[in-house]
Amino acid sequence: MTDEPKKKTILCVEDEPEMIDLIRIILERKGYSVIGAIGGEAGLEALAKGSPDLILLDLMMPDVDGWEVFRQVRADARLQKTPVIVVTAKAQSIDKVLGLHIAKVNDYITKPFGPQDLIAAVERVLGAS
Repeated sequence: MTDEPKKKTILCVEDEPEMIDLIRIILERKGYSVIGAIGGEAGLEALAKGSPDLILLDLMMPDVDGWEVFRQVRADARLQKTPVIVVTAKAQSIDKVLGLHIAKVNDYITKPFGPQDLIAAVERVLGAS
């Protein structure tokens, strides 16, 4: 009888269902469990129900934007140490600087990205936590 290591759970907060499906396909092949939340509001609701091992967070969403979700995650004692990777089409360097140095997100991936970019970022962040 082998003790299987517990699957790491990743919450993907994104306003495009197709992007959630793509991320789920890529990461589930690597043994992760992926929960999708369509939009910031749904992301906050999912976080109220449980603590994922990692949050993949889009910035530009119509209801509650990613920075507001991130602010609420960091304000919640239960989630403060949960790593966050920003996944966004906003490739401007100012956003990257804001994200990594001011807001202190754990990593930053710009769309479009390749499967290896996503896997590398997830493994880097989860390996460091």
